Amino acid sequence: MYVHGGRIRGLAAVCSWTVLLVVLLPTLILHSLDARFGGALALQCVIVVHSGGALARVLTDVKVRIVAFGFWLFSYVWLGLAPLAMLATDTYPRGFIVDDKTAFAATAVVETGLLAYSLGAALSGSRAHRDSTVLEPLLARRMAPVRVLLLCGLALLLAAALIPGQGGVATFFASRQAANEAASTAAQADSATRAMAAWCLSVPAFWALVALAHVPRIKDGDRTLRGVRWILLPVLLVLNAIVNNPISQPRFWAGTVLLTVVFAFPAMRRPRAFRVGAAAIMVTVLVVFPYSDYFRYDKREPVHVVSLAEQFTTNGDYDAYQQIQTGISYVHENGFTPTAALGPPLFFVPRSVWPGKPADAGILLAGHAGYTFDNLSAPLWVESYMWAGIPSLAIVFGLIGAVGRRVDDIRNRLRGQPGTLAAVLVPGFAFYQLILLRGSLMAIVGPLALLLAIPLVITTKGRPRRTAGPAVRRAAAGSAPTTEPIEARPLGTGGPRP
Repeated sequence: MYVHGGRIRGLAAVCSWTVLLVVLLPTLILHSLDARFGGALALQCVIVVHSGGALARVLTDVKVRIVAFGFWLFSYVWLGLAPLAMLATDTYPRGFIVDDKTAFAATAVVETGLLAYSLGAALSGSRAHRDSTVLEPLLARRMAPVRVLLLCGLALLLAAALIPGQGGVATFFASRQAANEAASTAAQADSATRAMAAWCLSVPAFWALVALAHVPRIKDGDRTLRGVRWILLPVLLVLNAIVNNPISQPRFWAGTVLLTVVFAFPAMRRPRAFRVGAAAIMVTVLVVFPYSDYFRYDKREPVHVVSLAEQFTTNGDYDAYQQIQTGISYVHENGFTPTAALGPPLFFVPRSVWPGKPADAGILLAGHAGYTFDNLSAPLWVESYMWAGIPSLAIVFGLIGAVGRRVDDIRNRLRGQPGTLAAVLVPGFAFYQLILLRGSLMAIVGPLALLLAIPLVITTKGRPRRTAGPAVRRAAAGSAPTTEPIEARPLGTGGPRP
C-alpha cells in the first residue's frame, strides 16, 4: 500500500503520462492536418484514449510489467497514432484504399482486440494470488552452466559454418539488401530455408550472450566457469555485433536483441529503472525509428526530417492499420478461412507433404491489393479476424492478455532469483511481441519457436521461491539470523561467494 506521499507522486505521474499520450501527442498530430471527421476517426480517438491510457498505467505501475509494455507500445504507436493521421487526411502509405464503411470496420476490429486483451489481463490479474501450476514452474527453471557453455560453442560453430554462406563478415556491415542478395546467390535453397538458416545463425548467438551474462554461480568449479565466461563474453559480443546489428538485420529484431540484453539486467527489474528505460524507448520509437532504415538499401537517400503525421501517412513501416483494412476487404469478398489457423502451429510441415497448406497472410493480402511486392505485414488483429471473425479475434487477444499478465506477475515474484528463465526469456518475448503483433504469423512463428526453445534447453528444473511480503520482512528484521544458504548471484556481481 502506498504511503501518502507515494500516492501523490504516483497520481502525478499517471496524470502527466496520460496528458502527454492521450491529449498532447494526438493534438500535435491533428493540429498539423486538415482533418476530415467521420465515424472511423471518432472511433479511432477512442482507441488512442484506450491504448494511451493503458500505456500510461504501465509506465507508472509499481510493478514492472514488461510484457504489457510491449503490447501497449505497439498498439499506441502503430494502431493508435498512425491510423489517427491516416483517417484524418485519408492518406495511406500503400496504394490500396477502402471505403468509409470498411475503414470503420477495421477500426472496430482494432478496438475489439484491445478490449479483449484488457479483459483477459484484468481477469488474470484478479487470480494473481493463486498458484500457477504450469507457467511458474516453467519460468522458475534455472540456467545450467554446462548447457550454457555448450550453447556458446554451438553458436560459434554455426557462425563459422554459416557466415561464409551469407556473404562473409563484410556483407553484414553493408546493408540488408546486400546481405539478402549475397545469401540468395550463395544458397540454392528456397527463401524459407534461407531465412531459417539466417535465424539459426542469429538466435543462438543472441541467447548464448544473454545466458552467459546471467548464468548463476555454482558452489564448486566457480573459478573455472568464471575464467571461461570472461574469455567467451568478448567473443560473443563481437559475434552479435556482426550477425545481429541493425545494418543487416530488420530493425525490429535488432531492437529485440539490444533491449533484451539491457532489460535482462537485475537493475532494470526495479520499477524506477524500468520506467526510465521504457520512457527512453518511447522517445526512440517516435523520434529515431522512422529514420533508422538508412542502411536498408545499397543506394541511400539523404535523410529528410518530417513531421510525425507525415511519417505515419507515407512511411510503409506504419502500414499495420492499412493492412487491417485490406484484410477486412478480403473477407468481404472471399469469406472467412478457418483452416488458415492451422498454418502457424504446423509451420514445419513442408508444402510437398501438405499441398493445401495455408498461404502466408501478408502475401495473401498483397495479392488481394494488387501489389507487385509481397513482403508485407499482416497484424495479428486481422489475421485472427480472417479465421472466424470477431469470436476468433476475441479469443486470441483474451488469451494473450491473460497469459501476458500472468507472466509479468510471475516475473515479479521471481525477481530476486538470478539465473531463472523468467529473468531472460520474459524481456526477450516482451520485445519480440512487436514482431509477433505486426505479423504475419507464418513469417515469424519459426523464429519464435527457436526463440522460446533455446532457453528451455539450456535450463533445468528450478524451485520457485516467493518474495516475502512486507509483514514477513518486518518480522524477519528483528529475528535471529537465518541459517538458510545465501542465494546464488550472477557471475561477476559483487558480494560474498555462496
